[in-house]
Amino acid sequence: MGLFVLVHMIGNLKAYQGPEAYNHYAEWLREIGYPLVPHEGVLWILRLVLGTCLILHVASGIALWSRGRSARGAFRRRNMRARTFGARTMIITGGLILAFIIVHLLDLTIGRLVSPGGFLAATHSDGQMTAYAYENLIASLSRPTMAIFYSLIMLLIGVHLAQGLWSVVNDLGGTGGRLRRICLVIALAVALAIAIGNGMLPLMVLSGVIA
Repeated sequence: MGLFVLVHMIGNLKAYQGPEAYNHYAEWLREIGYPLVPHEGVLWILRLVLGTCLILHVASGIALWSRGRSARGAFRRRNMRARTFGARTMIITGGLILAFIIVHLLDLTIGRLVSPGGFLAATHSDGQMTAYAYENLIASLSRPTMAIFYSLIMLLIGVHLAQGLWSVVNDLGGTGGRLRRICLVIALAVALAIAIGNGMLPLMVLSGVIA
């Protein structure tokens, strides 16, 4: 899931190249593997895999939080190393990110919220649909509330992802000091790249730099 968010951010950078590059990228996503697989076939496979991962991720997070609360009982943590901000807020940031995913899908995948005029797309004679991804992106992020909401959520995703990637080291039994330092640097670098790369995009649209 972290790799998906990183690749998604890299794809979003196509917006800086203008509508032709961004729309071509969006169309390429729909044509991966065609005609070996149906139109949008690979895209739907990825959506199903990511959707399953998301459900399992949320369920696992809630289960771990619940077990931790039950094991602690009425007692508070004492004489233990202070938890990081990311660790303390994983459930909160996770819930906000989940809400953002729903809004994001409605806004730029389904097109229900993208603009008062609706989702910009064209249907061809063969039944294929071309979505004007760049135009829809601009229409969405030109709204101040959506742009600010998007940028703030990117900061939370950065915090959530940094903590999550760092926790993987413990989950997989990594105890070496050097390994842990390397993984910490990687976790922070990936989280920072995503927070800046995605978080700056709405601000660039809102300020008119990207239009």
